[in-house]
Amino acid sequence: MPPELTVLILAALLQTVTFVLYAVPANRELGTGYTMSARDRAPTREMSDRTARLGRTMDNTFEALILFGIAATVITISDQSTTYTMLMSWIFLAARIAYIPAYALGWRPGRSIIWAVGFAATTLMLIAALF
Repeated sequence: MPPELTVLILAALLQTVTFVLYAVPANRELGTGYTMSARDRAPTREMSDRTARLGRTMDNTFEALILFGIAATVITISDQSTTYTMLMSWIFLAARIAYIPAYALGWRPGRSIIWAVGFAATTLMLIAALF
């Protein structure tokens, strides 16, 4: 399997970890009565800042996976895997791993810098796919 697809699978597994890191405290804080409902109205309880940040981390990782998935798939299908695209893949994954505690703990400006590194790695992969 090309390294870009290996990293894509690892990033998807990281997303499942991110989901659990968010879902467990959210269920505790909001109560299962709300989390198991249709959520037609706002919860009566609020989540802690950290749990809310973990929710935003999860959402952001879904968004990042869309672009990275496109890059990894196009590079693989077009047989353009190189050391460069492999390196960009691993940089993306490292940034996404670092992003979880950075966002959960409210690191500023670290969170934004880590996000930018992952986004840049994905963008560079997309550009590499064109050539």
